[in-house]
Amino acid sequence: MSDQVISIIGLVLVFLIATFSKVHMGVIAIVAAFIVGTAVAGESADEIFAGFPGDLFVVLVGVTLLFAIAKNNGTVDWLVQTSTRAVRGRIALIPWVMFLITGALTASGAVVPGAVGIMAPIGMGFAVRHKINPVLMGLLVINGASAGGFSPISIFGTITNGVVQREDLPGSEGMLFLTSFLFNLALSVVVFFLFGGRKLLGRRAESPAGVPGDGGAAAPGTTGGGAPAAAIPAPTGDRVPAPTPTPAPTAGGQLAAPTAAPPKPRPSATDTDTDTDTEEVLRLDPVRALTVLGVISLAVGSLAFDLDVGLMAFVVSAVLCLVSPASAKGAVERCAWPTVLLVCGIVMYVSLMDKMGTIKWAGESVSDLGTPLVSALLICVIGGVVSAFASTTGILGALIPLAVPFLAGGEIGAIGMISALAISSSVVDSSPFSTSGALTVAGAPEEMRDTVFRRLMAWGLSMTLIAPLATWVILVVPGQL
Repeated sequence: MSDQVISIIGLVLVFLIATFSKVHMGVIAIVAAFIVGTAVAGESADEIFAGFPGDLFVVLVGVTLLFAIAKNNGTVDWLVQTSTRAVRGRIALIPWVMFLITGALTASGAVVPGAVGIMAPIGMGFAVRHKINPVLMGLLVINGASAGGFSPISIFGTITNGVVQREDLPGSEGMLFLTSFLFNLALSVVVFFLFGGRKLLGRRAESPAGVPGDGGAAAPGTTGGGAPAAAIPAPTGDRVPAPTPTPAPTAGGQLAAPTAAPPKPRPSATDTDTDTDTEEVLRLDPVRALTVLGVISLAVGSLAFDLDVGLMAFVVSAVLCLVSPASAKGAVERCAWPTVLLVCGIVMYVSLMDKMGTIKWAGESVSDLGTPLVSALLICVIGGVVSAFASTTGILGALIPLAVPFLAGGEIGAIGMISALAISSSVVDSSPFSTSGALTVAGAPEEMRDTVFRRLMAWGLSMTLIAPLATWVILVVPGQL
């Protein structure tokens, strides 16, 4: 049995053990990397440690820490209120605004994890406030990042087009961008209706008290999202709690039940379709303004100066902690440590597989099949499966050259094949084992993280088969590209 096959069996065992036991998957993956790396690959501890994704660790911890601070000081809630007013309370438009903004960031050159790291926590704030399925919101943010990710000036686009040029293959930068954008847009339409988007149609959110809005009256004891008001913490000093009726003493010295309020008129049909927010409007105080400036600097640093998002997030977090120590209370504890361990452990093992030549071995085995159409489909599947657990950037650089032998024969259109491989390798970023998926899980409300993780894992793994098959049928089989 070859070393490559052993490493694949090891990965399968990691998933099986974690599924049928209570051991954390990240712990099992690190143990597997140690055992396989030492006993099979003959690597030293230092060589195994080299596969630990330190940059990914810094991004996950830095971004989740920053937005935990932003949640504490009310900045996230302020952004939610402001953006809701911008779409005039039309809740169904909010996920699409997130899709377009994230796509614009990546199309302008922002790295996909950086854009998702900025937008996912904000989108999750919307999801909590307006009772939007967090899986719907997270997937539209991720799909938006992938939609813009292959523009000619984007990271993915630059890498893919560069590999195409080095391999002397025919290519089209515009077609790569267009096919990726349209596929992710169509996929997002499916996501919207599959994860509860139909229920958002016609719903509106009223602006907070004191701000003109289009909505109706709030249901008693709820916020704009329909969730109990107590479920959403309020920043200190900005919201006034509703007065609690004081029970009156009876003649026997016992407290009587509070007097019932007069019955309210039954809501009209318009009211029942309205989400409202009875909170006072949040103001942009100096601490929130500094937090917004920090998030903007995060985006500008990523777009214009190619600075590391994780390191910048730590810088902004440190400044905010110094300026407003109260904002930092409990922020470190709110970092998604289980998610960080899981993702880093899996990536560490996949990195070992890459060094052992497993990915290259699988790609070459597919290329040697002798049937170009079947080989094209299988390479797209390999790209999707591996990218769901590893770097999309690395996969694009590794797999495109493997397609050169059968592309050279002319039986498969190079532009369609490269577009299909690019899409298949990027839409699976919704997997919680990828950076974008992990950031989305980390930004979800703590009580919903397990659910979001499971749903994204099911969706991401299904995309490893659906996306390659769909892009193969649309872009490769016709042979027109």
